[in-house]
Amino acid sequence: MAMSSERPVNLDLTTFHFPVTAIASILHRVCGVILFFGSFVLMALLGLSLENEAGFADAIALLDNGLVTFVVWGVLASLSYHFVAGVKHLFMDMGYGETLESGPLFAKVSITASLVLMVLAGVWVW
Repeated sequence: MAMSSERPVNLDLTTFHFPVTAIASILHRVCGVILFFGSFVLMALLGLSLENEAGFADAIALLDNGLVTFVVWGVLASLSYHFVAGVKHLFMDMGYGETLESGPLFAKVSITASLVLMVLAGVWVW
């Protein structure tokens, strides 16, 4: 069966309005990717700090750099959201928050809780 070529095609992603549950799911995946790549930066800092005393001093000096501090905060922020969203998924696996009414509520709660944790991580890093 041939498809009609007169179907509208919308490739402008700025016109889409995603529900909060979709945003929460997309953010969970994005944070997982950030954690994957950010772990390499953190492991490099850890390896540098464990080489010797001079390496430890170099790692501390790197952490005084604003860009490195921002990357560390980004990894911590991603970790906080990924953790909170993972706990939300565990609750959903147990049967809570799967309805059309409670799903958006759980998504809003997880986003709000992770925003609080992100601010606390920022206060701790800076």
